[in-house]
Amino acid sequence: MGARPAVVLLSGGLDSATVLAIAREEGFETHALSFDYGQRHDRELDAARRVARALGAARHLILRLDLRTIGGSALTADIPVPQGRSVEAIATGIPVTYVPARNTIFLSHALAWAEVLECQDIFIGVNALDYSGYPDCRPEFIEAFERLANLATAAGVEGRTRLRIRAPLIRMTKAEIVARGTALGVDYGLTWSCYAPRPDGLACGRCDSCLLRAKGFREAGLRDPVPTAA
Repeated sequence: MGARPAVVLLSGGLDSATVLAIAREEGFETHALSFDYGQRHDRELDAARRVARALGAARHLILRLDLRTIGGSALTADIPVPQGRSVEAIATGIPVTYVPARNTIFLSHALAWAEVLECQDIFIGVNALDYSGYPDCRPEFIEAFERLANLATAAGVEGRTRLRIRAPLIRMTKAEIVARGTALGVDYGLTWSCYAPRPDGLACGRCDSCLLRAKGFREAGLRDPVPTAA
């Protein structure tokens, strides 16, 4: 009997790369799913391709969704990306980098693919400790979506399988995530986190995502292999 399939949402960032490694380590045949949604930091898609190859994904899909037509976020509209904020400020409120309903949209597509693949596990790299205050990264959201998944699919209604939304990082600090991925052999030099890449190709080092990433490596006592401008 072959390995069980699982769908893994893969942005190309630190968290999703770690989750892909965790799914592989648990023995799943991983099917990575990324989105070209009009994000200003679309170079993360190149990172997702590299990570999927390095971690042996059986298949890697990149779906195109133009969320720029909706806007409402600094990642999809002409809104400045916050930079240089303190960790306390990052943890307060919902920032303008929040993309409206993004994880709901992404998980819905992952759910459709999981049903076609006849698998019951969907992995997502959300985190509710060292994160930017996004409402769709909380345990309550993951639990609610899992209930929805089993109500809204033929597989769930017919009782053929129990769909599970797996969020193994949700209660981990960034330092714990970095340490876990390092232990699993993740090459973080392949990943990309910056929301505001510079024209010279360097990560800005000052957006919320860069600052949280730096905090994780610093507290884990490790060096980030991705160079930054700051």
